[in-house]
Amino acid sequence: MLSYTEENYLKALLKLSFQNEEKPEAGTNEMAAYLGVKPATATDMLKKLKEKNLVTYQKYGKILLTDIGRKNGIAILRKHRLWETFLYEKLDFSWDEVHEVAEQLEHIQSAKLVDKLEEFLNFPEFDPHGDPIPKANGDMPAIAKTLLSELNANQNCTVAAVKDTSTLFLQYLEKLKITIGTKIKVLEVIAFDGSLNIQIENEEPRSVSMKFAESLFINQLP
Repeated sequence: MLSYTEENYLKALLKLSFQNEEKPEAGTNEMAAYLGVKPATATDMLKKLKEKNLVTYQKYGKILLTDIGRKNGIAILRKHRLWETFLYEKLDFSWDEVHEVAEQLEHIQSAKLVDKLEEFLNFPEFDPHGDPIPKANGDMPAIAKTLLSELNANQNCTVAAVKDTSTLFLQYLEKLKITIGTKIKVLEVIAFDGSLNIQIENEEPRSVSMKFAESLFINQLP
């Protein structure tokens, strides 16, 4: 059985690999920064994972998940995102609250419980932030890769996922009444700084920054 820390490292490596599918390996410093630990601490843990055949070292000190490491990472990520969905949909946690609690629940080992949880939630494909939930066999639904910042004036879309999952950004989205599936129309793109004038559902038009627009994945509408 893996320790909580080992599971956290596998999940982190998996999520980093999703950020760059062409180069799914990560460096020790990158891992340390992602997890908020010292590089020496990350190095020690990665050595333990290598001894368990969960990771391999590539050129220039890059780390890559083995098949068994990836399988374990996906299982942890699946539990995490199912618990986030449960907390959000059934217990009325806000989407900026679910991550911390799911971090604790994801280490429950019962596969039967996880399968029952998935069934209870009617087999969701995405968590409250729009991130894909892996199936028991490891398959994952396709994800949106277009950012709001890529749209032009008079184009419409729905919010598909949140790129920035920080508490401050999620709370700001909540204030704007933006969730997954919210309709947004781009009214104008300001050439000077890349900011946008948008209309959220049927609300009054408002201006948002380029940083905001680069933090939302969307599905473009006809």
